Amino acid sequence: MSSMTFSQKKFTPTAPDKGSFPLDHEGLCKKSMLKYMNCLQQKSDSNSECRSFAKDYLDCRMQNNLMAKEEWSKLGFEEQQSEK
Repeated sequence: MSSMTFSQKKFTPTAPDKGSFPLDHEGLCKKSMLKYMNCLQQKSDSNSECRSFAKDYLDCRMQNNLMAKEEWSKLGFEEQQSEK
């Protein structure tokens, strides 16, 4: 017995607008990622104490076209942007 469904539409997946970006296969941002991960480990996963490393990592990804360029305020770095 085979079950055939003629009325179903074919599913075509689409990427989400945010939250999905290419993997860093070439390791272009590996150093900044490791610095951020080490900071998280040393600070008991306290992201607020590692924000500068997170910003460096995101900046590296944007500079190497591994994610779309975005304003820092949209990425949660508003207060650091106003300090400069």
